[in-house]
Amino acid sequence: MLCAVYKSKKKPDTYLYLPKRDFFDDVPKPLMDMFGKPVFVMLINLATKSQLALADIDKVKEELSDKGFYLQVPPPTENMLDELRRQNGVDSD
Repeated sequence: MLCAVYKSKKKPDTYLYLPKRDFFDDVPKPLMDMFGKPVFVMLINLATKSQLALADIDKVKEELSDKGFYLQVPPPTENMLDELRRQNGVDSD
């Protein structure tokens, strides 16, 4: 299963996976507006991969089949001060 990967110019570390290169018909317009003009990054053969760097490959395949696209967003940023407080048993309130 080949898929095309695009990065967003508007949203850092946000990627859009499509089953066909330059075929955005299945992507909702509000999502495309938020994503901005897609920048082609690469083609990936998902059939030859066992994992992806920041996405669950099974979820990517499922959403490509079901929705016609997969949106990869960056993981939430961790507040290291809050984490340190939790580790030391100090409330952040």
